[in-house]
Amino acid sequence: MGQNICIRALADVEQINTCKAQITSLEESIKNLSGILNLAGNEVRFKILFLLNKERELCVCDLSDILGMNVSAISQHLRKLKDAGIIKNRKEAQTIFYSLKPEAMSLLQSIFNLIVLNELRPSSV
Repeated sequence: MGQNICIRALADVEQINTCKAQITSLEESIKNLSGILNLAGNEVRFKILFLLNKERELCVCDLSDILGMNVSAISQHLRKLKDAGIIKNRKEAQTIFYSLKPEAMSLLQSIFNLIVLNELRPSSV
């Protein structure tokens, strides 16, 4: 990287170095959360994640019925979430149940809590 040119009079070198070190030390966590949020940016996938958090475990047919979508479409979304390491599955007879991985659950929990809290607030209309 080349030298950045800035017009500010004084740079807080200590602040800059502290921030650089913090970003470097958090690089992996930032990458993981960014990936999860990128996938959760799709409304259907976010609903799936919300439901898996709330119910702990659902099969593709449950999600299809709840979201009013066909099984094939739900399966495609689940595949993306599974490939990204956000969800896991377990098979019971011929049914596959999906659930959030614990690390994804802990990262998303505060976002899910905000949704529920906003729903409970009286409308300001």
